[in-house]
Amino acid sequence: MEIHTLDLNYQNVPQTIAAYLVAGSEGPVLVETGPGSTLKNLLDRLACYDLQPADIKHILVTHIHLDHSGAAGWWAQQGAQIFVHPIGAPHLIDPSKLLTSAARIYGDRMEKLWGETVAAPAGQVTAVADNSTIEAASLTFTALHTPGHASHHHVYRLHDIAFVGDAGGIHLPETALADLPAPPPEFHLEMWEATIDRLLAENFQTIYLGHFGAVENVKDYLLALKELVRASALFVREQMEAGLNQEEVITSYENWNQARARQLGVSDDVIYRYKTANPWYMSVLGMMRYWQKLAK
Repeated sequence: MEIHTLDLNYQNVPQTIAAYLVAGSEGPVLVETGPGSTLKNLLDRLACYDLQPADIKHILVTHIHLDHSGAAGWWAQQGAQIFVHPIGAPHLIDPSKLLTSAARIYGDRMEKLWGETVAAPAGQVTAVADNSTIEAASLTFTALHTPGHASHHHVYRLHDIAFVGDAGGIHLPETALADLPAPPPEFHLEMWEATIDRLLAENFQTIYLGHFGAVENVKDYLLALKELVRASALFVREQMEAGLNQEEVITSYENWNQARARQLGVSDDVIYRYKTANPWYMSVLGMMRYWQKLAK
């Protein structure tokens, strides 16, 4: 078995969105598809391994946010079987509600950011429940329900490694900075903490993030991420309780993250890559929504 990280070069920025090519003894498995806007880049990366679309028979997506599964419908139309959380499956078959929701946030930037998102034929979508196994290319993956970032999120275990999507946060190679992707509407503090506890209990040797690449010091990284999830949410709540409006909270949160990054020696160029992978204002909107829902 070999695992290859495929850099989708999202918005012409390297190391922002990854897909993973897992080579089993009976063929390849793709984990994540990226958005429609990076489909050509993904095809180019696969061609480097002498793979054509028809060679991809099995695709696992961790969740249905467009940066992870926006191109899944296209792949399904080529004949690939898409494995996804049961909550997410209907939205791959009919992405209209997903696209309407995204358009409320991204407006006229939808095409530039995400490209085309097409419907997957129903027969090409398989919903997999928590602890279900997926047999593909002589490999056995196990789906782990891992909410907090989204209710429709799976982590996929393969032996002692896992593909963790956004449940493992964001960490770009050769930096010490972890970042929190908490877009609306489903960020949930306690659920995410429980998800991290579940991942810690698995004792993974390596985890593969959607943004970006492999993390090998898994225990230390996940413990730091757990602290960050709570610290970020509490920071946003403190700003709200101080009477700041949404734009002011966003400014405060961005300044806080800039300071964290610079303290760790992260350059402006790498900070830009972090913000491309995970716009900080989006996390503010997700965490503010979480606290507002609790208040009700």
